[in-house]
Amino acid sequence: MRDVKMKMMLLLLAALLTAGCVSGPQNQSAGGGCPPKQKKTGPVKIGFSMDTVKEERWQRDRELVDQHAKEVGAQAIIQVANGDDATQKKQADNLLTQGVDVLIVAPHDAIGAASIVEAAHKRCVPVISYDRLIKESDPDLYVSHQVVKIGEMQAKYLLDRVPKGNYVIIGGSQTDNNATLLHDGQMNILKPAVDRGDIKIVADQYSNDWLPSEALNHTQNAMTQNNNNIQAVVASNDGTAGGVIQALGTRAGNPILVSGQDAELTACRRIVEGTQAMTVYKPIKPLAYSAVDAAIKFANGEKVEATDKPTNNGKIDVPSILQVPIAVDKNNMMDTVIKDGYHKLEEVYQNVPKDQWPK
Repeated sequence: MRDVKMKMMLLLLAALLTAGCVSGPQNQSAGGGCPPKQKKTGPVKIGFSMDTVKEERWQRDRELVDQHAKEVGAQAIIQVANGDDATQKKQADNLLTQGVDVLIVAPHDAIGAASIVEAAHKRCVPVISYDRLIKESDPDLYVSHQVVKIGEMQAKYLLDRVPKGNYVIIGGSQTDNNATLLHDGQMNILKPAVDRGDIKIVADQYSNDWLPSEALNHTQNAMTQNNNNIQAVVASNDGTAGGVIQALGTRAGNPILVSGQDAELTACRRIVEGTQAMTVYKPIKPLAYSAVDAAIKFANGEKVEATDKPTNNGKIDVPSILQVPIAVDKNNMMDTVIKDGYHKLEEVYQNVPKDQWPK
């Protein structure tokens, strides 16, 4: 009996040790399955299909993926679709034709990009869903930040400071699963306050392609419909926050608190100047590096340790590596964004009198 118990414990331990590991495409291709990958003899070729680089943070992603690939002796081939689904599909096909060993995809359309995963898996090429989850498909790995937590951070920051009043929610693109996850997080915090009658959500709008112009229009409409009686705006990223603040007016000390995300330089400037309340800093280097490191392991047939709880994409539970975000306002700007070298002190505070700079 003791031997049986010992055997069961060993089996359980083995299961726990391997539960967080993934080793590449699990789909059945036309040939009946993907053969195990062998260690590469030459440089690993990584394809990176990006939706956009219009925001500052995506330019960082592109640069860091390319930089780290070179550091580890790999080749990154990067293509940008500029927000066009057909272009992204065509570029992904082109990357596969070039013989990439692994495909990293930051999708424009979370559902539409499922066809990219399918095409890659037919060639037995692993797919890493980058920052944004590809839905209704079977990507091999999802690397991102804790997106629901980001939405919770945004809403909590505002609610802690404005516990009563009228709120506006400005979301991102409905084709981006992150916009949905952010909204889920925001409502996790706001709904109890709504149910108590403490706050009222007077407008809740998504913004096509995360465009600041869309956020501006939504905010103007909300202000008009509510006779300017708004106390807080939960803007889902710094780009939409910029549109919101333009609609509100850029006066310092704006009494209407506005959130953000991405720690863009313009947003950090607005925060220290007093027109934006906060942003969420998501260090891009760990994200980009984790994607490249995982790609190298996939290409060499090694197991990748997915350190976080799998994320359901409507079809499967996708193995996940999720980085931790940081809420940033004027009080901790120096200890986070500037200390990390993400932005320089003189860049962030350039519009603030020098005698008011932090020491």
